[in-house]
Amino acid sequence: MEELINNLKIQIIEALNLEGMTPDEIENDAPLFGEGLGLDSIDALELIVLLEKQYGIKLANPAEGKAIFKSVNVMAAYIAENRKK
Repeated sequence: MEELINNLKIQIIEALNLEGMTPDEIENDAPLFGEGLGLDSIDALELIVLLEKQYGIKLANPAEGKAIFKSVNVMAAYIAENRKK
């Protein structure tokens, strides 16, 4: 799971062009939206694309993303349970 979490952090940094940020700067349990990384709705769409491209996970309802994208740990757990790739 630790490898998945680290890879996920790298993918988030690349997908969202978070230049100058390193995986170590993203806390596993920190909120991705709001106070944490401060992501917005456009970033949520990018994360949905990332899930589909990297892990073969399609979100039928984009509203599901709100719960899935709560933190890196929550995302990693969801990916581990649902990945197709």
